[in-house]
Amino acid sequence: MIPRRLVLCAAAASALLLVAGCDRVPGLGGGGKPAFQAIDITGAEYGRELSLTDADGRPRTLADFRGKVTVVFFGYTQCPDVCPTTLAELAEVKRSLGADADRVQGVFVTVDPERDTPEVLKAYMASFDPSFVALHGTAEQTQAAAREFKVYYAKVPGKTDSSYTMDHTAGSYVIDAEGRLRLFTRYGSGAKALADDLKLLLAEAKG
Repeated sequence: MIPRRLVLCAAAASALLLVAGCDRVPGLGGGGKPAFQAIDITGAEYGRELSLTDADGRPRTLADFRGKVTVVFFGYTQCPDVCPTTLAELAEVKRSLGADADRVQGVFVTVDPERDTPEVLKAYMASFDPSFVALHGTAEQTQAAAREFKVYYAKVPGKTDSSYTMDHTAGSYVIDAEGRLRLFTRYGSGAKALADDLKLLLAEAKG
């Protein structure tokens, strides 16, 4: 016969596993909410506005992307690792979505408007996915956009005036089809985690 103490320990361990794993049930979390891989920031009182210019010279706002799940990333074209990795993963995710790919919009906001001219931005987006939209503004407009999304960035001097780098927040923001800020995805989370989250939001939009 199994000692009662071991039975109680096993029951307690099982209960802990159930509690620890409840937010990993595919598609559901506590209270019936979606179980996202990224940080759920639904209801955040920031990231509500974005008013900059695209690489074709057109003024753009978040309202332009209403109806699509939008992934917004702040970076710069001369970034050696974080930016190209993030954009390549997003392009991979879009390809994996098949018919739903057109319902996802990538938006790249440069924190280096001094070097990231419209021509540079257009060529940079084309190297990942031509459907991605690159936005830029004046130094003041860039600062305002970064404040709105609580994004940090700062110039790091290089050996010459033009060889500087930019420190910046490495994660991406995900906005749902209704234009609401929903998720913050950490850099390094991987394409699969992002794809899973976008599928949940796309399914949510379909009702």
